Amino acid sequence: MELKLTEYGFLVNSSDWSETVATELAILNRITLTSNHWEIILFMRDYYEQFNYLPNTRIFVKAIANKFGIEKGNSRYLQHLFQESPLKYTCLLAGLPKPPTCL
Repeated sequence: MELKLTEYGFLVNSSDWSETVATELAILNRITLTSNHWEIILFMRDYYEQFNYLPNTRIFVKAIANKFGIEKGNSRYLQHLFQESPLKYTCLLAGLPKPPTCL
């Protein structure tokens, strides 16, 4: 399956997303997915489906803390999972649009 990606590596068509696609995107971005990654990715998909918008980083971290506790809802933990930009890579791997606050 050939994926259509934007110039930033996000899916052109979010309906193309699947866990297999997420795994392929992770490989392209040198991320080895663990259950901790999936927890955040699937949470973000649910968040976007519920609110129909992407939060900024501060709200993203707070939403993770509200759902999973402060141990996971903090910048240090999320930076460990998605080293360059937790919000950007969570959205990319979740098949969501590029967050407007990400460069």
